[in-house]
Amino acid sequence: MSLWQTVIMKRPHASNDVRERALAAVDAGHSVADVAAFFQNTATTTTIRRWLRDRAETGSCHVRPRSGRPPLVGPAEEDALRAQVAAHPDATLAEHCAVWKASGHGAISVSTMDRTLHRLGLSRKKRR
Repeated sequence: MSLWQTVIMKRPHASNDVRERALAAVDAGHSVADVAAFFQNTATTTTIRRWLRDRAETGSCHVRPRSGRPPLVGPAEEDALRAQVAAHPDATLAEHCAVWKASGHGAISVSTMDRTLHRLGLSRKKRR
């Protein structure tokens, strides 16, 4: 059976799908180098070996959760921020930060407020 028959030729968009198909090809007897050449930019031989190691250690080859700090305005506080923006539609970012802190939430920077409003799809455009 050729590598093309082992791995479906359509390229996936999901990272877990790529991992599963690459490891299935290795399990079918294809070399790591052949599988890496097939997936070209998606996986190198080192990456496939790391996926094999991860599967052997944890039993899964799926993407692990990314580390990092949780957002300062989490999902539980999004409704409060939406209400604040609705109550003060013409406020600047600095004013929103001050109102946010005064309402009992933690202090956040202007850039964090900007990113959060953008993430929530809230516009601060002033209407004439």
